[in-house]
Amino acid sequence: MGHPSRLARTHMKALDVDYCYSFPAVRGMQAGRPFYIATCPMRIIPKIFSFDETEVPPELRAQRTLNKTRIPEMVKYLLDNPDDYVFSALTASIAVDINFEEYPASHNLGTLRVPMDAQILINDGQHRRKAIEQALEERPELGQDNIPVLFFVDEGLKRSQQMFADLNKHAIKPSPSLAALYDHRDPSSELARELARNTVPFIGLTEMERSSVSALSSKLFTLSSIKQATRSLLAKGPKEGFTPEEASLAIKYWESLYEYMPDWQMAMSKSVSPAHLRQEYVHAHAVGLHALGLLGRSLIEEKPNTWVSELAKLRNVDWRKTNPEWLRRTMSHGKLSKATAAIRLTCNSLKIAMDLPLSEEEKILEQQLSGSK
Repeated sequence: MGHPSRLARTHMKALDVDYCYSFPAVRGMQAGRPFYIATCPMRIIPKIFSFDETEVPPELRAQRTLNKTRIPEMVKYLLDNPDDYVFSALTASIAVDINFEEYPASHNLGTLRVPMDAQILINDGQHRRKAIEQALEERPELGQDNIPVLFFVDEGLKRSQQMFADLNKHAIKPSPSLAALYDHRDPSSELARELARNTVPFIGLTEMERSSVSALSSKLFTLSSIKQATRSLLAKGPKEGFTPEEASLAIKYWESLYEYMPDWQMAMSKSVSPAHLRQEYVHAHAVGLHALGLLGRSLIEEKPNTWVSELAKLRNVDWRKTNPEWLRRTMSHGKLSKATAAIRLTCNSLKIAMDLPLSEEEKILEQQLSGSK
């Protein structure tokens, strides 16, 4: 069978153009270029939006490669919250001319028609696109939902690469404390907020938005450090929940610990400024709080019936930063370290002071510390 004639190919192309995706859309202008905001059913997202995952050099791509480790968590989020999820808009480039039919007597409202054979590349949101694709396999009903899409007309590789750079240049990830403050799905964040608002030593002394405390702040702890320390106390992973009994245990531990931390009591009574404590003492920093969380886990496991009274031994701990123990365990280049090794070595010192046995892993850390002298 012979090849189609030029006339036939032209006719076939004309027929293809007649088949379009149609989206209700709003037209706008940025930097003299038109863009379109459309609403798309989720079910067609995997079909029409492609992402260039071919192995080509970075300088010839308009997007970063897909980080597949991010996808399962996003899929789980969609599947676990089908009635209460939020996905932000995708940004895409269309590599062909498009047709925008404005509604009569409207101002930039109309129907965006995109040829079905057009290549539509995602500039921002490729991980959301992949998560939608996988989630639809398990929950096809999600396909009835909509997601906003911001369309630009593609002007070539250079422009697409610049769009990617510009879209990500000013994106700032929220601080861990602010994320914990606003995240109502994460059990660890929920418990941290409860502790910060209602439990000593945290009431009134917690920085709720930032993940570091400024030099002159009247706060002593950060919400994110309370969250991390409490997770260590209860031996919980990032997304694991808590039983009411575990939450009560966390409250009891921090309240009991407060009774044996006179510096924290003075901060609560405003007898000493939090800024002074942070300047002088390890227990006024995240590394100290995290180490105390780890200590609590071991103490409660070893002495489940007497752990509250055992906390009295902490009164004998020299928490000053000048203490040689902290200089070699908790400090790095003259500054407190938040590294995992520093936290665990700090906890080791507390366990030794409280006559608690070290695990085999902790003994190895001690040997390494002795060998580094």
